[in-house]
Parts: sequence; structure tokens; C-alpha cells
Amino acid sequence: MKPSTLAVFLLVLLFLSYSPQGSMADPGMCGLKCGMRCAKASAKDRCLKYCGICCAECKCVPSGTYGHKDECPCYRDKKSSKGTPKCP
Repeated sequence: MKPSTLAVFLLVLLFLSYSPQGSMADPGMCGLKCGMRCAKASAKDRCLKYCGICCAECKCVPSGTYGHKDECPCYRDKKSSKGTPKCP
């Protein structure tokens, strides 16, 4: 295989593996993803609870410990009964 063909193949593979949807999470992975999301939370129990609810419904968790909610619109748009963001 020529080096240029190999480089194109690797770029295509990299492009196909990229997901702009944040961390897609099947229900079994919500605990791990939420553990990472809530690692720096001051109210860790509450963060894990609501992150788990949002993960189960939205099937994704934004990357990092704060922000990046644009990666997962469902997670971003969920609101509590008081109109505040539901998902940490």
C-alpha cells in the first residue's frame, strides 16, 4: 500500500470515528460517564443522580466536568419544574 493511500485511509477512519454528539452512552455506561462528569461537583450525590436520569433519557453525556452542553442538545435542553437546567 502506498503511503498516500494509507494516509487517506487513516484520515477517513479518523473522520468516521469522530462524534460531535459528546459522549454517546448506552445505559450501562451512564455510571462511568456521569462519574467523570461529576468528578469535581460539590454535591456529588445530587450530580450523579440527575446526570444518570439525563443520560438514560438522552443517551449522551457532555465531555468534561462542566459546560460543553452543546455537544448533547437533549441534555442541554432538559429543565426542572422550576425552569432551571436539570442536567449537570
